[in-house]
Amino acid sequence: MANAWVIRSGRHGERDQWALVNGFSGGGWREVPDLGPCASREDVAKVVEATWPGASVGKRHNFTGQLWALRSRIRPKDLLVMPLKTTKQIAFGRVTSGYHYRADEAEADRRHVVTVDWQRIDLPRAAVKQDLLFTLGSAMSIFAPSKNNATARLEHLLTYGTDPGNAALSGTTPKTAATSQASDTAAQTDVDEPELAADIEQVALDQITARIAEEFAGHDLATLVTAILTAEGFHCTLAPPGPDGGIDITAGRGPLGLDSPRLLAQVKSGSQIGSPIVAQLHGVMTTHGAEQGLLVAWGGLTKPARDTLKNQHLRVRVWEAADVVDAVLRTYDRLPEEIRAQVPLRRVWMLSDAGF
Repeated sequence: MANAWVIRSGRHGERDQWALVNGFSGGGWREVPDLGPCASREDVAKVVEATWPGASVGKRHNFTGQLWALRSRIRPKDLLVMPLKTTKQIAFGRVTSGYHYRADEAEADRRHVVTVDWQRIDLPRAAVKQDLLFTLGSAMSIFAPSKNNATARLEHLLTYGTDPGNAALSGTTPKTAATSQASDTAAQTDVDEPELAADIEQVALDQITARIAEEFAGHDLATLVTAILTAEGFHCTLAPPGPDGGIDITAGRGPLGLDSPRLLAQVKSGSQIGSPIVAQLHGVMTTHGAEQGLLVAWGGLTKPARDTLKNQHLRVRVWEAADVVDAVLRTYDRLPEEIRAQVPLRRVWMLSDAGF
């Protein structure tokens, strides 16, 4: 089995689309010169020390491990996973060639790359179980997920779109970057243990997502969306459980809900939604004279469904799992007490790390 690697395309996803469109992964490290001449981890360490002479020993060690992984440990046919900040989904691809330095690239933070054949770019985070999400939530830019059969599970996610979980693969010993590079002892203390450097914000969002999925499955998700829309100033009517004719929520402005914009919502809490559901929403919007539509697709959309919606962004909004979580956080103080009891949240302050 090929090794699996995770590379973030910028702390805030600033290189997400560039990477996907151009078939790259990597970037960042704008101060670092070409690593091509570096034949060993020690050579990379010298470059790091020259680039950040005042950095702590721990920081230099961390940077060295990540840059050495990019320079020499990530190889063709390896699985490359990129959590997308811009769409809040996960992209999967195969490395087609190892490290190269794009000296002619005008943007300094787009020069250190590997080339990737992106094969799946829209997997919803909700498809990944909590323990693996915790691993993917590392604050590091480059790392090898190694715990809980991460490599085999990521391969399964690429192929089937589902996470079988660690228990389903217990007893297997898939080859990972950590085991295949056992002689690289120093590297195993940093990039092969991403759980030791968790991105606290992302971990918290993943935990909130998991709680909402547990508490608001099926028709209960429509109840949550109704509460969110009510908090946003809509007057809502929620259809009862059972066949709904394509309408879960009817909403409008004004005291009676009759003022514009009039909105119809279809809410699906299960797997990915296909284009027939999109067509159904368009049909009921036309029949009922609705000006806007909301499609809540907790499990995401298939590619045909996304293609159908490309020219509908002025009339139809799609909320996937991450969008529902954002809406909950945005309206939390205005949600009913019973909903807040099901998803108890506490606001905290922490020091902001500029990252690398």
